[in-house]
Amino acid sequence: MSDLLKPKLPIKTPGWLDDFKAFIMRGNVVDLAVGVIIGASFTGIVTSLVKDVITPVIGLATGGVDFSNHFLILKGTAVATLADAQKAGDVTINYGLFLNALLNFVIVAAVIFWMVRLISKIHKAPAAADPAPTTSELLLTDIRDLLKTK
Repeated sequence: MSDLLKPKLPIKTPGWLDDFKAFIMRGNVVDLAVGVIIGASFTGIVTSLVKDVITPVIGLATGGVDFSNHFLILKGTAVATLADAQKAGDVTINYGLFLNALLNFVIVAAVIFWMVRLISKIHKAPAAADPAPTTSELLLTDIRDLLKTK
């Protein structure tokens, strides 16, 4: 190596940098990162399933019940819709939006539950191997074999 390429001052890397590299390269950290990325992608699928497939069916079954315009005015004038109340600057408790969020959560949780259940049925774990005999069982087998020969 030529003298021009050698650093003039020795560069010392901090000790924690090696620990950080070891931490990042551990298998479970990488697995977690992959899980988060796949989970973010899976969110789009579940959201579309709930919004575009399940919610319209539930809306049809319940007669189109929508709680988004259910609210309680704490301060302001009486208006017909939540958008009008917000435009007027009224102070409201939006319990209908909370109910919608709660309903969406229950639907998403149910969809995820059924999807995980279906996936687990499709991908069955391999059967566990028979456990090795214990020393007591081996000893009893030897005793049995000795008694058979006599």
